[in-house]
Amino acid sequence: MARPEINRSGEIEVFVRVVEAGSFSAAARELRMTPSAVSKLIARLETRLGARLVSRSTRKLQLTPEGAGFYESGTRILADMLAAEREAAAGAAPRGRLRVNSYVPFGQHRLIPLLPRFLERYPDVAVDLVLTDNVIDLMEERADVAIRAGPLGESSLIARKLGQSPMVLIAAPSYLERRGVPRSPRDLSSHNLMDFCFVRRIGGWPFIDEAGEAIMINPAGNTLVSDGEAMRRMAIEGAGIARLARWHVGPDIEAGRLTPLLGSFNPGDQEVTHAVYVGQGKHLPARVRAFLDFLVEHARLY
Repeated sequence: MARPEINRSGEIEVFVRVVEAGSFSAAARELRMTPSAVSKLIARLETRLGARLVSRSTRKLQLTPEGAGFYESGTRILADMLAAEREAAAGAAPRGRLRVNSYVPFGQHRLIPLLPRFLERYPDVAVDLVLTDNVIDLMEERADVAIRAGPLGESSLIARKLGQSPMVLIAAPSYLERRGVPRSPRDLSSHNLMDFCFVRRIGGWPFIDEAGEAIMINPAGNTLVSDGEAMRRMAIEGAGIARLARWHVGPDIEAGRLTPLLGSFNPGDQEVTHAVYVGQGKHLPARVRAFLDFLVEHARLY
């Protein structure tokens, strides 16, 4: 006999109703079910998951840690389902909740200034924005779009290029007054070179030496930071030498807050920024497609 299909969305909806109503009997009245049927459904759900979701030791309904996590995930799933239904009924007009994860410099200097224009254009879209330079799992974090800098690893994600910018070595005038100006990549061994405290695909700083040979300098110093914006701020305050994308520090260079270094030894490497997302483009929700098109149109990198 074939195993009957499990109505997972129905189970989630009943569980969420139980939590929000505060009891099986109250949820049963809302759902027009008997309390016994609701109790049996929750029991079957716990058996299938292999975890206790609700504590039945007291009169007051209490969630276990697993139940609290399942409730949080369940409410998001139901919200996504509702948004999908509304989107389909509205002829795929952009609407619903858009979850965006961006590396910090792009988020602060490009994305945040653009979001009010995007939301004005698409008033039925709501944005959840998280800024971090850590690489996240889109499926685990339930993000629609992640904006990442640098080379992409092999994955099932789809990438859309937003732009690229030359990398530049920079330091504050105050730092250079104290420590001197490096004249060649070899001079960097006597300087404080700031680095990131997370693993990157390219760990060293590439240069072309006086003989025209490619060399790699491993940054070493007393400063590790969590993101590119913190690195920029530390450089402006004179903490050391940093290597960042030109688009990120261009205004600081023009204003004299930072000084570019060793330009003649730069191999011409570029930092590429991509928007990555799950699924083939033709199956994208309208809100995701509209957001990607908006970024390509407006997010200038130089």
